[in-house]
Amino acid sequence: MRTHLCLAKFLILTVIGMGAPLGVAATAEVLDQSSRDRCVKILESALRGPDFWPAMHAAEALTQAGKAADVRRYLAPKLASETDDQHRCGLARELVRAGDRQQAVVMFSILRGANAHGHVHAAESLYKVFELGDGSELRAAFEQEENRKLQLMAAAALARSGNTVAMVMLRATLKEGDESDGRLAAWVLARIGDASDIPVIRKRADSTSDSVAVAFHEHALALLGDADGKRALLKNLRSNDAAIRTYAAVFAGESHILEAVDRLRELLNDENVDVRVRAAQSLLALDSHEHRSAGVQSQIVFPATKQNPRFTEGSMVELNNGDLLLAVTEFIGGGSDFSRARIVGRRSSDGGASWGDSVVLQETTGKLNVMSVTFRRLRVPNQNTIAMFYLQKNSGDDLRVFVRFSQDECRTFGERVLVTAEDGYHVMNNDRVTQLSNGRLLVPVASTSNVRTVNHFTSRCWISDDAGKSWRRGKGEVDLPKRGAMEPEVVELRDGRLLMITRSQLGYIASSHSEDGGDTWSSAVPLGKLRAPEAPATIRRIPSTGDLLLVWNNVFKDGAGHGGRRTPLTAAISSDEGQTWRQIRNLETDDKRTFSYVSVLFSRGKAHLSYWDNTARNYSTRYRAMPISWFYGQPSE
Repeated sequence: MRTHLCLAKFLILTVIGMGAPLGVAATAEVLDQSSRDRCVKILESALRGPDFWPAMHAAEALTQAGKAADVRRYLAPKLASETDDQHRCGLARELVRAGDRQQAVVMFSILRGANAHGHVHAAESLYKVFELGDGSELRAAFEQEENRKLQLMAAAALARSGNTVAMVMLRATLKEGDESDGRLAAWVLARIGDASDIPVIRKRADSTSDSVAVAFHEHALALLGDADGKRALLKNLRSNDAAIRTYAAVFAGESHILEAVDRLRELLNDENVDVRVRAAQSLLALDSHEHRSAGVQSQIVFPATKQNPRFTEGSMVELNNGDLLLAVTEFIGGGSDFSRARIVGRRSSDGGASWGDSVVLQETTGKLNVMSVTFRRLRVPNQNTIAMFYLQKNSGDDLRVFVRFSQDECRTFGERVLVTAEDGYHVMNNDRVTQLSNGRLLVPVASTSNVRTVNHFTSRCWISDDAGKSWRRGKGEVDLPKRGAMEPEVVELRDGRLLMITRSQLGYIASSHSEDGGDTWSSAVPLGKLRAPEAPATIRRIPSTGDLLLVWNNVFKDGAGHGGRRTPLTAAISSDEGQTWRQIRNLETDDKRTFSYVSVLFSRGKAHLSYWDNTARNYSTRYRAMPISWFYGQPSE
């Protein structure tokens, strides 16, 4: 039994509560208040008990029960004094789950550290709490071949965020791997796979006589909706083996097996602490069961009104507690770039399914407006900093970039810092700032002396090497014929170079490269063979796959105003750093509307997008959540 329970610490991939729900459907209550209180008391006792891993499981369950603040208060001092890397992973993981997401840096530091003791636990923990960072360290762990368990756990983390290569590897392991690896693959695919995995898992279950291995596969089948698997799980709740009872208790809740409630109540008295913890966790989960949708979601979050005919240029940030904050420009009384405007925001605590009331994040300070917000959570040692960049407009020859910093998750912001410290009209699009792997901040700006009289733009970067405290203008610039190089964005390439894309009047997205961190730039050339109107494009690296994602208007009509209307809105993938593009798919196709000024946030296996949705000169902000797999041509639920 002792061996089985140690194995459980590694192989139980906790799945209850692993993501903010996108659609919620509550069932009837299954517990009275007395029973709920008893479950919480069991969890609170285990959290403070002597057994480390049951304490971590109790922390997870308490967070799901709404006691995240208590979990943070209790675990934070323990993390500060813990020296064992595996235990540090567990503590950091549960602090992240409880809303202290900056502790993810602990897991990433262990994953890339020289001491292999905690590598697998780090990848496992990152998988459990849906943390990828920029994806580079998990992709490296997946690509190495010395440590198979590490490779599998990295594959799990990447696959659940849309990496199809990692998913293929997990399924191949399920089919052909040895017993230990096959078990782990089954346990992962139970959560991120689908019904096509059931026959292979069933075959695995039938081919072994080891009772724990059989239970692994039976519970995987239950989680995938297999009726025989559910019946086996109910039977396993009465096993004489504490490890099997623990596994069954974990997945009874996640599989939403209401028939397990009575037995789970009995297991609250089990002699094994982890069985008691998992029974309490599943009972609380069944009492407030939530249905999570993995499909495409689309809704207008900021609808245009007569008083506010334009809501555009948005940016999103994921807060430490898992909330999404979407900010946009709210224009007042008119819809032109020179109308009065301020920056407002709304929060979602359910992964984008619903949004709270609008609040003002930045009042108008310019003579005309403030607009074009960018949120960035900065990588600054020992700091929790979110930067909010925006434009302040005074006239056709006075537009500047400012930044303010928040240390309290966007509840308040400090004094503003001027970025573009020179005269002129400096355009930085929404959601555009880049932080390089070395920490340097780049603000890509298109500038002209006067937008009304000159109206020719050149693009360059403003650079900060001290986390935004001070800024300098880059030495070089990018120029093009006609109106020039407009609305730039920068992405870091794998070889350390930078790629800048710009809007042009030439029928294509222009691209340029920098080999000195954004100071100087090569002459601009077309980005692949793509066509585009005079409209902005957005480019990002997908953390789980390492590919580049481009979102733009895939249309060009020579002679038409601006080279064509801003529809359709299209996405494409590049696996060769922007040289070629594939999987060209339309996000929006209504030719009576236009779509533009896209923001992108990657979180929990999805790309969260915002963009303007324009009908009859009224501009609303649309929010859309897309599974990463959608961009690779896979259907969504």
